[in-house]
Amino acid sequence: MSKGLKLTDVLVTVVIAVVFGVIYRVWGDVYNLLALAGLQLEQLSYGMWFIAGTMAYLLIRKPGVALLAETAAAAVELILGSHFSIGALTYGFVQGLFAEAVFAAFRYRRYTVTVAGLGGMASGAGALVFDLFKGYLTDLQTWSVLLYLFFRFAGSYLIAGVCAFALVKALEKTGVAGLVRPAAADDYSALDRRKTI
Repeated sequence: MSKGLKLTDVLVTVVIAVVFGVIYRVWGDVYNLLALAGLQLEQLSYGMWFIAGTMAYLLIRKPGVALLAETAAAAVELILGSHFSIGALTYGFVQGLFAEAVFAAFRYRRYTVTVAGLGGMASGAGALVFDLFKGYLTDLQTWSVLLYLFFRFAGSYLIAGVCAFALVKALEKTGVAGLVRPAAADDYSALDRRKTI
């Protein structure tokens, strides 16, 4: 399988980024609403900001698409008036970079819900780097920090992993995934079997 990005890969990644960039912009309101409940519940929703990268990786299955999708989605969010201003772009870049590190650790050959979830959690860790730098966690008591971390990583795994995997599986059933992925050996075997029938 060719590892280089083709124009089609870039275009599909950009489409994913635009769709999720719009969702990211709206998601700020969901996040703020959950924050009203207290107990760090808003962190459960944080994984939505990582889904563009994991979904692009699961769909296109090539190096670099998670970084491109996350950065481009953050740029779209910023253009639409992100709650987080220019910080959205820096967060998006680092989140995509951390997800890419996980996919690279699996040599870009594993496309499972677990790998997607780990990519989402890595994005969550990338966002934590900025959270620590900005001092978001230093004002919290220990129990609150633990809740913050637990909900951040659980939400990241569920949304950027499980939900992204389910969305890609749904797209595969429609045949859309076949338009952006090269044919696999199983596909060629299936064609050979049809010729002999």
